[in-house]
Amino acid sequence: MRDTTHIISNESGYAANVFAEKESQMLKVCEYLDKLGFLPKELVQNEVQWFYSNLNIDDYYFALESVETIANHIMSLYGAKILAYTKNENVLDINLQKETADAAVYIHSSTPGVSQIYGPQHERAIDEKFLDNSTPSEAYRVESYRSSSNGGGKLTSQLRSYFVTRCEFETTTPTLAQEMDIQQVADKNFLRKATDYTLKLYEEMMQTVLQRTGPVIEMYEVKGTREKRLIIGYRQRSTKGFFSAISDLYHYYDLYSTRKYVEQFSNGVTIIGLYLHPVPNSKAVPIEHSIYQVMKEASLLYCLPKTPLQHYFQTNKLSVQEMVYGYVAWIFAQHFLNRLGKEYLSLTSILDRNNPVHEEVLSKLKKRLRQDTFTREYILDIMKRYPELIKVLYANFATTHYVNQREASLQPTISYQRLTNMEALSVEELSKRIKSVTTNAHEQLVFESFLTFNKHILKTNFYQSTKVALSFRLDPHFLPEIEYPTAPYGMFLVVGSEFRGFHIRFSDVARGGIRMIRSRNREAYSINLRTLFDENYNLANTQHRKNKDIPEGGSKGTILLDVDQQDKPLVAFEKYVDSMLDLLIDGETIGIKDKLVDLVGQPEILFFGPDEGTAEYMDWASQHARRRGASFWKAFTTGKSQSMGGIPHDKYGKTTRSVHQYVLGIYRKLGLKEEEMTKVQTGGPDGDLGSNEIKISHDKTIAIVDGSGVLYDADGIDRKEMLRLAESRLMISNFDVRLLSPRGFRVLVDEDNITLFDGTVVENGLQFRNTFHTNPLAQATVFVPCGGRPESVGLDNVQQLIDCGKGPLFKYIVEGANLFFTQEARLRLEKAGIIIFKDASANKGGVTSSSLEVLAALAFDDDSFEENMCVKGSGDVVPAFYEAYVKEVQHIIENNARLEFEALWREHERTGTPISILSDELSTAIVHLQAQLQSSNLWENETLRTTVLTRAFPKLLLDTVGLSTLLQRVPENYVKAIFGAYLASQFVYKYGAHPDNFAFFEFMRENF
Repeated sequence: MRDTTHIISNESGYAANVFAEKESQMLKVCEYLDKLGFLPKELVQNEVQWFYSNLNIDDYYFALESVETIANHIMSLYGAKILAYTKNENVLDINLQKETADAAVYIHSSTPGVSQIYGPQHERAIDEKFLDNSTPSEAYRVESYRSSSNGGGKLTSQLRSYFVTRCEFETTTPTLAQEMDIQQVADKNFLRKATDYTLKLYEEMMQTVLQRTGPVIEMYEVKGTREKRLIIGYRQRSTKGFFSAISDLYHYYDLYSTRKYVEQFSNGVTIIGLYLHPVPNSKAVPIEHSIYQVMKEASLLYCLPKTPLQHYFQTNKLSVQEMVYGYVAWIFAQHFLNRLGKEYLSLTSILDRNNPVHEEVLSKLKKRLRQDTFTREYILDIMKRYPELIKVLYANFATTHYVNQREASLQPTISYQRLTNMEALSVEELSKRIKSVTTNAHEQLVFESFLTFNKHILKTNFYQSTKVALSFRLDPHFLPEIEYPTAPYGMFLVVGSEFRGFHIRFSDVARGGIRMIRSRNREAYSINLRTLFDENYNLANTQHRKNKDIPEGGSKGTILLDVDQQDKPLVAFEKYVDSMLDLLIDGETIGIKDKLVDLVGQPEILFFGPDEGTAEYMDWASQHARRRGASFWKAFTTGKSQSMGGIPHDKYGKTTRSVHQYVLGIYRKLGLKEEEMTKVQTGGPDGDLGSNEIKISHDKTIAIVDGSGVLYDADGIDRKEMLRLAESRLMISNFDVRLLSPRGFRVLVDEDNITLFDGTVVENGLQFRNTFHTNPLAQATVFVPCGGRPESVGLDNVQQLIDCGKGPLFKYIVEGANLFFTQEARLRLEKAGIIIFKDASANKGGVTSSSLEVLAALAFDDDSFEENMCVKGSGDVVPAFYEAYVKEVQHIIENNARLEFEALWREHERTGTPISILSDELSTAIVHLQAQLQSSNLWENETLRTTVLTRAFPKLLLDTVGLSTLLQRVPENYVKAIFGAYLASQFVYKYGAHPDNFAFFEFMRENF
């Protein structure tokens, strides 16, 4: 939002609608009514004249409607007048509507400034039916007018009319050059009716919208009047219910509109134009202050146009800020309300947390308590009983984070006045208020969770005017240690109209993927919602252990699409990224005047990577960070396309190179031949890990399970056909079933009652797919899960892998997919003699590749990065540096995997400790030692530092850039992390997780 005020001449901005055939149409309507005979003949002409002349209905209506429709509306109005007369009322209740496939007309009685909830819900219908899902191929424009009076005797109400018509664009699919030209992308009717000034004004706004992710808001003063023209531009399908929500907003501030327009453009832009006036006899607040507040709060409604607290806003019980704050605090409470109770804590002290059976019982009990005690609906019901508590809790939040409150004396607007008039209570006073107002312990817990939320917000974009979703940087120390024993370094909560999401990191310098979580149905969504934060925490924690070889600690982001927004993954991702950037970029350095209250106290950089459902979005995120002015844009995301300097994991098999080293390591230690081994894998040829596992392996694969179903062949699946699917990244639903042996089958998720070769009947294909990894048919030498949901194997089903009637289902397991097994299940498998290597050890090739991709982005300036790391053309012009660097990265991945495998195998043979525990111990030892080394005086030893960094940096980077330049360009905290990670990993891999007291001295003496 810009701070400038525009003065325009006293004009509507549109040419007046003039229907040349209005007089002749009147005569036809009179004739039609006369024939019908429902109205007394002597009244027909008067009623028609009144309708056409006294109601001030815009000519657009008469141009659109047929004689029959107009006649029916006149008869309806005549009946309404008779009813008003018999009731001795002076307000005429009019509600006319007509909808077709291409247009709609709504006319209803309307009192200026009165919320829609007290009358027809036409604006909400227009949002839902015509605006929310607008696309260039199916878009509708809206014109809306208010009559000056309804005419006629003592009747006092006014009429509001809406005209919705399908757009006819000059160019439906504009080129990049055309999309900036309003003459090319506008609706033909708009081009005919808009004045030259409006065209110029809208074109400027349209071009600005195309450069942003969020809404653009401008206000224009109309010279010589109190009317203000407010124009809001945003991208189509980026919000829902916005047109009606904006009306609620300006009504809240005692404003009403005389005219409203919604214009669509084929370049994907929507612009809303509003002509606003103060409500007659309203409280004496300057309209400029009211308009300013509407402009400041419009982005809140853009982010969250609909919430369960909407009614409290529409009825003036809560302001927009209070409503949105309450909604976000409700979400926080759903995930973090302390609902386990003293009994659970007592039980944890009684049971042995190192006993896998006890740990599993506690885990299931925790999930049950969370699910059954405080449901979303129950928390919301409690909130609705006490809107006054929401108000005082919001005031406590605003007192800290509304930066302009400090400037109230310099620029006293409504927003400042509201904060000044709020009841600002301290934390202690709020706690007392909550206890005194609520009537039971459950109610108290809900509002105390709001207070916890307030106390731990370090930074938020809540008050920025250009936001697209709400983001909160939180201090994670409120997380109970009993549930989350490893405390995160930092966490973010992001809330948008299509999603909610988290981001957790376990160190200052950290990197991890962003996962998109979809839900097949409402039941699946409910489950995903309950487990969202725990899944995010566990993924990030696993990533932290996995990242032991690299400078970045572990992090992870999750985006849960709302149950009714499953088709909006890109929109959700873009909003998630943009709102996170709001908290990472210093706005003042790039010309943005909206400041943030920053309680973090130091700059932060996040490094994002691809994960399930987001791999295709990394290019956009990097370029968007560049557009936003982020200095770290080149390194902001990994997994980018090669043209942007990315090293694609799938193309070069980065993750698989690590996973497969563990498979080969088992074969090497036990003297087995890969060609003679049978294998089952989850995660199909359409995925990164699954496709490369097929390409790189030489075993006899008997089963592949992917999103489409199960492919099985006891004699071995045809390898040529598997390779064809892997090269094309196709699901097994595309497998040529003619190549299956008599002992083979393919069962897809949407197939039921399928008879297999052994006579088994598969009643439900989806259930068969979800449980095939425990099916006796899956018996094989090795199992490599390359995909699947977390905790697919736990104590509830692990016994099926240990004893399937013919011994264990698998002899060896290498866990490629993150968290496929619970730790308790892994320990059970090892106790039964099955060799298993967990995800945190095996699946680290991708993170190593991404880390080295980030390092290259930090090492080069923009020009050198373009020259050395960006593949030109359609991938056929590969810089020599890039090609050599990819090979060095592959070598580093395989070497790190071999080092850890050998260390785990050696320590297991020496101590008998399960590999799954050793994996954690090695990871923890490296992570802890890395942190100690970064802060030790070893870093101050310049000779040692140079020696370590010369070995730790990739040789190609050193040869090309030079160590001194690297130290200048790469942030010092990142270089320290490289120093610590290299020393720690090399030491622990050699001496184990529990070395003797002199081991590190010996290590340093021998190597440095």
